[in-house]
Amino acid sequence: MTPPLDPRRWVVLAILSGSLLLIAMDTTILNVAFPSLVSDLQPSSVQQLWIIDVYALALSGLLVTAGALGDRWGRKRLLLAGFAIFALASLMAVFATEAWQVIAARALLGVGGAAIMPSTLSILRDVFTDARERALAYAVWAAVFGGGMALGPVVGGLLVEQNGWQSAFLINVPVALVIIAFGAWILPESHQPREGRWDWWGVGQSVVGMLALAGGIKQLGKGGPGDPVAWVLLAVAAVALTVFVRRQLRLAQPLFHVRLFTNRSFSIAAASIFLGMIALGSALFLVTQWFQYGQGYSPLEAGVRLLPAPLGLVVTSLVAPALMHRLPIRHVISGGLLLMSAGLALPWLFQQSGPLAYPGVAVALGVLGCGVGVATTAASVTLMASAPKEHVSGAAAVEETCYELGAAMGVAILGSVAAALYRGHLPHLALDEASTASVRDSVGEAAHVAASIGGPAGAGLLEQASAAFTAGMTPTFLLAAVLPLGAAVLAWATIPHALRPTENPH
Repeated sequence: MTPPLDPRRWVVLAILSGSLLLIAMDTTILNVAFPSLVSDLQPSSVQQLWIIDVYALALSGLLVTAGALGDRWGRKRLLLAGFAIFALASLMAVFATEAWQVIAARALLGVGGAAIMPSTLSILRDVFTDARERALAYAVWAAVFGGGMALGPVVGGLLVEQNGWQSAFLINVPVALVIIAFGAWILPESHQPREGRWDWWGVGQSVVGMLALAGGIKQLGKGGPGDPVAWVLLAVAAVALTVFVRRQLRLAQPLFHVRLFTNRSFSIAAASIFLGMIALGSALFLVTQWFQYGQGYSPLEAGVRLLPAPLGLVVTSLVAPALMHRLPIRHVISGGLLLMSAGLALPWLFQQSGPLAYPGVAVALGVLGCGVGVATTAASVTLMASAPKEHVSGAAAVEETCYELGAAMGVAILGSVAAALYRGHLPHLALDEASTASVRDSVGEAAHVAASIGGPAGAGLLEQASAAFTAGMTPTFLLAAVLPLGAAVLAWATIPHALRPTENPH
């Protein structure tokens, strides 16, 4: 017998979408606020990387634990607690006067985000009992998440230009309080009863493994293959995650159901999201810097010029469910990933015929956004449809880990590749040793040095740095295009031709 439809389901979707929008925007909103924050707090290059990355790294490391905790404690309760933490951490960032305080606040924001995100998908799975409506709800979820990531710089630019970098954090507080109030009133509570004790060993292994993995890849991207710290962290990650997986396979009531990955559709959908988000995260990070440092746009002007990406993403996310009911899912996912690859390759192609200008970048962003909308929506629906209802929290944790860790890895790895290429394209600089080191460190540092020099000499230095950054950015995009292209081949070759989004192979 089909369970009755919940009359509150669309209101619940609206509240959860608002929740997700805030979390997604916080992943990228700092990109446009970053130059102002750097100018004000003067963080070191290492601190700058941590300010950007620590939010997604903390969130990714805790998602598995948070999903299991929501099953036991209550998903609504965990979501509301997460927003309380989110509001508190945002206030900490607003009043920060040192770089380490911003890093700590961003880490705590990640803790709050980890409590919120698995709860949203788990509640949606409980509220939407009709398979077609559920597919639409997942599509809205994916559109809001991807659109929020892309809209973050636009909203951040508007706020920062008027009120300073602190406003990028301050906006979280009233929104979080409104969601707590309406969520406590309207959202239904749900649990997935589990017998046995809480698996503290599993929690420790998963957190250590995920953080070591993320930190090792980030360090490898920054220090290169010869960096021993990177390999130590990756070795710790390999050991911790191997022990975690073996332990979960033995337990009757595991913290995370590792066997979800034995389903090919689930695994390929997760890989598609992860590889796609590496490409998207790096593209948004680098293009935002190019707008501000390479083209001289203000934060608001930079944010507005990113609009082709979120507009394309939101529109195609909402169209994707209809495509999935007319075409095999592997065609939809592969087609979206191929569009992503094309969008990432276009800036390099445009540069071959002359200096890179905004119209070409706008076209590339639009194509990239359309590809992300189709691919991630289809992959999200496939991933969640492939998981049994009793494992929905684990599936949600996997999906959100792919989104967040993928975006963070894009900034860490491809951002480091772009930085190396930037240094390689810098000409000889007639500066003192300290200033030369700062200019070679990053284009942001170069802009700071150019401003301190001032006059024609400062303008000339900024022009050299901007040209070097542009010369390094487009090949990095071309490298990033390989990732969704590889995911498209995997999806086409391995997802069953007849799979439909309402199917559950279990």
